[in-house]
Amino acid sequence: MAEPSPSQAAPLRPSLTPGAPLLVLVGPTAVGKTQVSLQLAEQLGGEIVSADSRLLYRGMDIGTAKPTPEERRRVPHHLIDVVDPNETWSLAQYQDAAYRAIEDIVGRGRLPLLVGGTGQYVWAVVEGWQVPRVPPNPRLREALEGWGREIGPEALYRKLLLLDPGVAGLVQPRNLRRIVRALEVIFATGRPFSQQRTKHPPPYRILILGLWRPREELYRRIDERIDAMLRAGWLDEVRRLLAQGYGPELPAMSGIGYAELAAYLQGRMTWEEAVGQIRKRTRQFVRRQANWFRRSDPRIHWFRAHPRVAEDMLPLIREWLASSKSLRAEG
Repeated sequence: MAEPSPSQAAPLRPSLTPGAPLLVLVGPTAVGKTQVSLQLAEQLGGEIVSADSRLLYRGMDIGTAKPTPEERRRVPHHLIDVVDPNETWSLAQYQDAAYRAIEDIVGRGRLPLLVGGTGQYVWAVVEGWQVPRVPPNPRLREALEGWGREIGPEALYRKLLLLDPGVAGLVQPRNLRRIVRALEVIFATGRPFSQQRTKHPPPYRILILGLWRPREELYRRIDERIDAMLRAGWLDEVRRLLAQGYGPELPAMSGIGYAELAAYLQGRMTWEEAVGQIRKRTRQFVRRQANWFRRSDPRIHWFRAHPRVAEDMLPLIREWLASSKSLRAEG
């Protein structure tokens, strides 16, 4: 399925199929979503729609823990390798593309599985956020990004709050790309960004499953995964991206690990400092994910991750699928 060019304005949202089932799997990084989603998709005749902002970028494979070519042969994946590292996709573009992928899967009689840990992506689809469709302004964006790098993302975030106090909770204080986008929308429309984020839920029948692990176990898995990615050639991946002209100032290259390894290659960090900072930022990221996917959220059915957890999920999923078919038949 062809993806739209990121330079184009977000297309109109496709017509959505009332009553179509959408299975959603969420949870923090390194919890085990990839393997569980593969097992569920194989058991249920499904296809995976990525809800992970890091997987959009071509050439950034190791450091994003992107599904391997073998895994992508086992189960079709959508919204992976969509843009180059010097390009960006707005939340509106992601949302529209996700709905198109879901509709394509439903239209072929398959089950769509929305899988990921990027809270904005997941809830934009599930809750039907009405995202401002303001075309990018490259000159304004460049100026705001330069200002953000000069004073720091958190200082720029405080200035955003002066213009739009309601943005607290919608944009993270350290996410420079999202801060800049909110300011861009405010300057283009003259209206607070937070007041342009209404919701219109899609007409799907949605089941949300969550994976969790005890914090110390999750941190241990994170450390093991970071070590494995470094052994697999993560540093060479960053070296290649820099050689291709993708500098550390790009939003994609400021992601966890890429910024630190670029700093090491450029002599701005020692190896120990870079790896230590990767571990620290990943733990901070996990804590932010917990704010998006709360264990107290009644919409999410939580399962303790273990090697056979997919089997534990199947009875609930099959009951939900049966009720979905019954309601669609009645309709």
